Amino acid sequence: MAKQGDRLNRRIFLTGIGAFGLAGCSQSLDMSAFQPDIDMSSTGSVMRPQISVDKGVTSNEVMYAAVHENGYALPAIPYEKVPKQFRRQIVPDPTGEAPGTIVVRLNERFLYLVLPGGEAMRYGIGVGRAGFEWSGRANVQYKKQWPRWTPPPEMIKRQPELEKYRNGQEPGPTNPLGARAFYIFRNGVDTGYRIHGNPEWWSIGQAMSSGCVRLMNQDIIDLYDRVQGKAPIVVQA
Repeated sequence: MAKQGDRLNRRIFLTGIGAFGLAGCSQSLDMSAFQPDIDMSSTGSVMRPQISVDKGVTSNEVMYAAVHENGYALPAIPYEKVPKQFRRQIVPDPTGEAPGTIVVRLNERFLYLVLPGGEAMRYGIGVGRAGFEWSGRANVQYKKQWPRWTPPPEMIKRQPELEKYRNGQEPGPTNPLGARAFYIFRNGVDTGYRIHGNPEWWSIGQAMSSGCVRLMNQDIIDLYDRVQGKAPIVVQA
């Protein structure tokens, strides 16, 4: 029987080949994400994987490449300018929640999608500025591809220049909701908050929205494809 470490190494090797074969490029796999943790215990140093591999999580070049979809075009994200911790990756699950749960940690600026086997997909996020934060438990009521954005009346009152969007802004790469949106309800009532994409990749890690949780467009597309049904959401301050 193969040892666990052998299976993991084989998984990394085969996944890397598969991803790059499909991409049809000669880029090298960024192995920096696979650096092991070192656990110094009383019995000595114990090596354990810091991150595992998923077929949808390969190199930054692949994850943040340009997207052409349904007549819309998203430019590639200059990931070198995004702090490494905010790029999509699989990590040991720190939440303790059931698989399929979305956990947003506002202070950390991370969103976790809990996976089976003690892992989580982690995404960097932008959050609400002071006075616009929200927290608690809720659910994804529904989600949309290329959503239409309609600013609420109170936002239009604060920002009169948004009056032209009172009936909604057409979908597209400059739409504030980006390529995908999750509509968050609590006890069957719309909270008004959304988890959504955004063209402003530089806002990830910042507190500058009106309470919504924003991801890079390429990341919200990935999350959209992974989340099933009315997934539970836990938002922690």
